[in-house]
Amino acid sequence: MHARRTDDTAPQDAGTTPADRAWPLIAHFAAAEARFAERIARTRARTFAYEFVRFGCKQAWACQFGGAMVALIVASHLWYPADAPLARYDALFLAALVLQALLLATRMETPDEAKVILVYHVIGTAMEVFKTGVGSWSYPEAALFRIGGVPLFSGFMYAAIGSYIARCWRLFDFRFTHHPKPWAVALLAFAIYANFYTHHRWLDLRIVLFAATALLFARTHVHYRIWRAHRRMPLLLGFLLVASFIWIAENLGTLTHTWTYPHQAHGWSLVRLGKLGSWFLLLIVSYALVAMVNRPRPYAAPRSRRARPLQVRYVNSSTM
Repeated sequence: MHARRTDDTAPQDAGTTPADRAWPLIAHFAAAEARFAERIARTRARTFAYEFVRFGCKQAWACQFGGAMVALIVASHLWYPADAPLARYDALFLAALVLQALLLATRMETPDEAKVILVYHVIGTAMEVFKTGVGSWSYPEAALFRIGGVPLFSGFMYAAIGSYIARCWRLFDFRFTHHPKPWAVALLAFAIYANFYTHHRWLDLRIVLFAATALLFARTHVHYRIWRAHRRMPLLLGFLLVASFIWIAENLGTLTHTWTYPHQAHGWSLVRLGKLGSWFLLLIVSYALVAMVNRPRPYAAPRSRRARPLQVRYVNSSTM
């Protein structure tokens, strides 16, 4: 006995995707990868395993810039010479510039991604200057390339978030249902960013902003494609998952003493969970910037999906 599949796991033409068009390196391997998938994904279990690996590979590509920055931070903490003529922070800044130039030169990063990175670098650095000035956190080491007490490499950590969202947008071919109007997302993002400044001298509207975010995106689903079919997830859940990973990366940053919070002055401890909420809100700012470039596209379910449910028909192999 064996199964003949009439569902969407049957081999189809791969076609091109936004990722293929954006990154020549991906397009170069697209045909070979499609042939490999047809040989491997011949049952439901093997299709699931293939999509699981494919999802991980796409995430690794999306995290390319951010992952490289975290790796540089950890490596410089472990192995950068204490008596080096160039300060560690300055080495990180120059390494980030080289990395950025390399990604653009090899076309592993698109000009649109570079624009998002630049804008968010400026926004992030401005907030860093303000936040370190009021004592929210600090950078304990010396640096030549800095503004006030903020080393310039720090802006790249914010830029990495924008880069990740922009890459995921193409890699997973994002589509949306019930997406808010662009002006509403932009207004919310402006209010969130402003609150990071104003709450030190006025009311902290964080709870109001959480409620506004939940209300605005309550019905929004992001439809993402791992392989052939789009799957869906509440966009709010996606924001929370990404914010959680940023919080983990921030713990690595403080563990390596790259920056510290006041409660870590006498020894390292976990970054407080309240920062998870801050990253969740700041992620909305990143998302708004990327959405301005990519323009959210509505999802339209395939007609065949609406017409009939998934069917798997079993036949006797002796009759074939």
